[in-house]
Amino acid sequence: MSVFIILLVVVIVVFAIKDIRLNLITRPTFKMFKKVLPPLSQTEREAMEAGDVWWDGELFSGDPDWQKLHNYPRPQLSEQETTFIENQVEALLAMLDDYKIVQKDKDLPKEVWDFLKTEGFFAMIIPEKFGGLEFSAIANSTIVSKIATKSLTAAVTVMVPNSLGPGELLLHYGTTEQQNRWLPSLAKGDDVPCFALTGPEAGSDAGSIPDSGVVCKGEHDGKEVLGLRLNWSKRYITLAPVATVLGLAFKMYDPDGLLGDEKELGITCALIPTDHPGVKTGERHYPLNMAFMNGTTYGEDVFIPLDWIIGGQQGAGRGWRMLVECLSAGRGISLPALSTATGHLAAKMTSAYSVVRQQFGVSIGQFEGVQEGLARIGGLTYALESCRLMTAGAIDLKLSPSVVTAIAKYHMTEMGRTVMNDAMDIHAGKGIQVGPNNYLAHGYMGIPVSITVEGANILTRNLMIFGQGATRCHPFVLKEMEAAAMEDDDAALEQFDGLLMNHIVFAISNASMALVHGLTRGHFAKAPVCGETAAYYKQLGRMSRGLALTTDVAMLMLGGELKRKEMISARLGDVLSHLYIASTVLKRFEDEGRQQADLPFVKYAIETSLYEIGQAFDGFFKNFSNPVVNFALKRIVFPLGNHYHKPSDATSQRICEHMTQPGVFRNRLTHLCYIDENAGTGVMENAFLAMHDMQNQFKQLKQWQRKGKVPATFDIEQAVDYALEHELLTKLDAEAMHHANRLRMQAIAVDNFKSEDI
Repeated sequence: MSVFIILLVVVIVVFAIKDIRLNLITRPTFKMFKKVLPPLSQTEREAMEAGDVWWDGELFSGDPDWQKLHNYPRPQLSEQETTFIENQVEALLAMLDDYKIVQKDKDLPKEVWDFLKTEGFFAMIIPEKFGGLEFSAIANSTIVSKIATKSLTAAVTVMVPNSLGPGELLLHYGTTEQQNRWLPSLAKGDDVPCFALTGPEAGSDAGSIPDSGVVCKGEHDGKEVLGLRLNWSKRYITLAPVATVLGLAFKMYDPDGLLGDEKELGITCALIPTDHPGVKTGERHYPLNMAFMNGTTYGEDVFIPLDWIIGGQQGAGRGWRMLVECLSAGRGISLPALSTATGHLAAKMTSAYSVVRQQFGVSIGQFEGVQEGLARIGGLTYALESCRLMTAGAIDLKLSPSVVTAIAKYHMTEMGRTVMNDAMDIHAGKGIQVGPNNYLAHGYMGIPVSITVEGANILTRNLMIFGQGATRCHPFVLKEMEAAAMEDDDAALEQFDGLLMNHIVFAISNASMALVHGLTRGHFAKAPVCGETAAYYKQLGRMSRGLALTTDVAMLMLGGELKRKEMISARLGDVLSHLYIASTVLKRFEDEGRQQADLPFVKYAIETSLYEIGQAFDGFFKNFSNPVVNFALKRIVFPLGNHYHKPSDATSQRICEHMTQPGVFRNRLTHLCYIDENAGTGVMENAFLAMHDMQNQFKQLKQWQRKGKVPATFDIEQAVDYALEHELLTKLDAEAMHHANRLRMQAIAVDNFKSEDI
């Protein structure tokens, strides 16, 4: 006991007396920190500094403030936005024949292009003072989602001008002259924008773009001016074949020192009319059978004046920061909108099809194998909508949460892929026969497009989410890195000392509380509510502690190597991601008044996220390089074992019951899905409603067939006629059953073509 007291006194003295602490603790740690500090390139540093830390910072803290989550305002559409959706968007959807657009014309009809331009679909982010609609992020997201349930081609065409592109960049960085020149014409649709970043040698590694702009003198409008001689080759550029104004990213050089002493100014963005001499556009790509405009742009020795740089000469070399900050719009609005549309469409149509389609004399939705896939569609659709709402809501708070939007981009597109695969599995042959009545095929073909663009998913998961998140969202690491980079060693050591002491307290707190929560299964963790969801807040808080602790240890042990250990770091990124996804589900449940009908979906979504968190931690513990540290971490985070599991069969069956019943809940779950009365979605929904209305009569008919009152060999049409003839059915019921069955047969039919038509 006396030895313990002596050791305790020594520790207190060492940490309490500053001079002793500086020499024995802070200085050696500072030297080690500098040694293991991951080297950051200029582009990495700019990416790290861009954007905002938001709820992701709370999740990294180990002790998230759930009341803060609840206090974030619920995203709401304005009256003007609602009117636009009910009128212009509905009118657009009625104009779209997606089969003809994709399979025959390979383009939107001219009347659709004209409608998009004149009604302001390309001007949703442009302020009213420039003639735009100035809609919120949630409106932008909702509009794109709704369009995507009818036509992915039209949705992509609408989303690109309202995402990363000239409009977005001009709003944030353009000079007054540039804004006045371009924004009104973009708002009216007189100009169509595109933005060229990706090239043959620069995709995910956008910082390595070879395209160049060299400062020189040249002639413009009959005068000699200072400008840039540009050379570029870009591909995969959406709207490039029809664009009238090109946003271009390139590396800027000043070898002759015409602007100053700096020879390499860095990535720069400029705005160039596509009819400018030397600019070449028009050649198309054909991305997985989709008809949206996508193609190439080239330029050789193209001279532009310096004032075409976005932001003017002051914008020289600032392009990478511009792109990183503005990419959040694409990742946080557009791609999540497409993924959510996949969920709404798949949930609406697959639930209907599972009732309408029969095998062995019963609806296929009664088979547990089908129920498993249908429940996954329903649970993930609830999560997709939750994530869409909260992420777009962050952007409406005038934030640019780069880590959160990267999470949304990666996980929502992957959830969309899962949902679509399940929908195709359940539809089977109905899903694979392409034709005017197939509402899944084009979405299925287009899924990899979302997976690929705005940062390929492999890059996003393995480098961005944790790579940025661990440093950016951690309460101390970025500040410690900044201290280590200070030129004044004494000032740096002084600042580092305070940060280190706080960091040590932070780490000890997380380790001790993670162990306590592990031993008590999170029973004493915080929850801001009572009822069935309280346990989920506690488990997420517990896993937040585990993430904070594990991240600290991983960064300490691996240092700069951590960013190259992608399999390790990505698993910690998965933990952060599913903490965020589950948070959005709880947020939505509270915002929408704790609807009891939603509970099975909330349960499914959060238990799925907790299971994925457990799997990510297991993968980390199995593969972390130091066995002693690995053993200790696992026993702290999961001292009684990892007991997270996938949602139960009972939960899945409750979800299926809700999804296969027409009514308010099913409509809320799938409210973005457009039902076209003249196409496959309308046929399927009408068949579903008709079959539901007559479900008791059809059930009675089956019983009569089993008892021998109606011949068991008769099909439905014959059986109904027989029952009517023998006065088992009224004429009114028989007519309604015939009508429902004919709608059913129409709904399960697939498109046929003559050979010459194909």
